[in-house]
Amino acid sequence: MNIQGFQKLTLLDFPGKTACTLFTGGCNLRCPFCHNVPLVLDPNGETPYSEEEIFAFLEKRRGVLDGVAVTGGEPLLQRDLPDFLRKIRAAGFLTKVDTNGFFPQALEAILAEGLADYVAMDIKNTPEKYAATCGIPIADLSPVKKSMSLLLESGIDFEFRTTVIKEFHEPEDVGAIARWIAGAPRYYLQVFKDSGILSEGSCSAPEPETLAAMREAARVYVPRTEIRGD
Repeated sequence: MNIQGFQKLTLLDFPGKTACTLFTGGCNLRCPFCHNVPLVLDPNGETPYSEEEIFAFLEKRRGVLDGVAVTGGEPLLQRDLPDFLRKIRAAGFLTKVDTNGFFPQALEAILAEGLADYVAMDIKNTPEKYAATCGIPIADLSPVKKSMSLLLESGIDFEFRTTVIKEFHEPEDVGAIARWIAGAPRYYLQVFKDSGILSEGSCSAPEPETLAAMREAARVYVPRTEIRGD
């Protein structure tokens, strides 16, 4: 596992749980609003945390932490992710995995083996705006659609989420996304926050009234739509 970042405590990344967060290096997308640019552009920039370090930490936090959230970058690029998740679960911790949905075969294998207790999948935008929002040419969204279907049919606890940006999203876009994921148990609109390190250009958060309009547009199709980070 190429673990490039390690947050020892989070009350936000794994809903309803106390957890630590691991950040894997590497991503197939180049979203211009990415807040983890170093992980994307220089996935081997730091000496990775070893599994021994991680599990030594977890042993000390037994009874304090409920689980481990694995994010990125894109965790499903890590070929040894399934084995790593097995070890975490064997140690007695719950697991959460974040994904952009472009690797449905890897996601299916994790779901089939029951290696994730919670999954968060990013939905970047409407199909028409996906390529611009992801920062790369995208001719085929079938992997994303497949990952959506896998989660909707899995019975696992999961969320869909969209980081909403003034320059990329209108309320009608968010409504269209919600229509696309209708049937989801929950949908989060994550308010863009400028980390000070953008991969290109300038992005900003929607105005509060626009955020409210986005939420209402989405609730037509996913009643449990909430704003996260406002």
